[in-house]
Amino acid sequence: MNEGSEGEVGRMLALIGEHRGTVREALDDERYAVLLARLEALVAVPPDDDMAVRRALQGVRLVLLELPFGHPVRAALDSVRLASAPPGPTAVAGARELMALLASPSPAPGMEGPGSGTPDAEAGPTEAGPTDVPDELLRAPALSADEARARCGGAAPPPELIRLAAPQGGDRYPEFQFAAGSGTPYEVVLEVNRLLLADIDPWGAAAWWLSGNTWLGGTPAALLGRLPDQQLVGAATALVEGD
Repeated sequence: MNEGSEGEVGRMLALIGEHRGTVREALDDERYAVLLARLEALVAVPPDDDMAVRRALQGVRLVLLELPFGHPVRAALDSVRLASAPPGPTAVAGARELMALLASPSPAPGMEGPGSGTPDAEAGPTEAGPTDVPDELLRAPALSADEARARCGGAAPPPELIRLAAPQGGDRYPEFQFAAGSGTPYEVVLEVNRLLLADIDPWGAAAWWLSGNTWLGGTPAALLGRLPDQQLVGAATALVEGD
């Protein structure tokens, strides 16, 4: 195991504990509950199951990407290379210690007050809902389940496609995922969505596509067909691997 990557994962988890007051303040109740659920999932992973550890850690990272760029935890995400070295024992042990720490009151002054307590992890959703994401994700053009099926030739949409469960109108498939000419899903979208684990956190994956990206110099969804596919894949890979 690469000791550098193992140390980076441990440092990221330690920073969450050290700055737990501002982490809690930056995430709303629902999103914080998702973070707790993701940490619990990481604790339950067998340390020697490299792929399961990577996926559980990526789930934690996707929630933390919503922290402000200047936040110490947000900055640490870029140094964690999940693909290069599975940090199993460190990650699982660190997540267990972090969960115990998060269950205790935050020592940071000014963090007390309504909404600053730890939500019940058992009641927390495993998938973020519309109240957890910026309004622009809900305003983005999207297809209904029937429309997405039609774009896929009458077959069920591929599981790699981002599917957002909306409280009104049923499932929504962000329209950027489908090519304007053929109407079928972009192959590069499916590839990037696999990297972003869109099946686990579709709202996090949608936020990546629909938010500004300094690495690409624009919004990934708007750059489909304008940039080489491998540049989009490279940007997503850099996020996942921390390069």
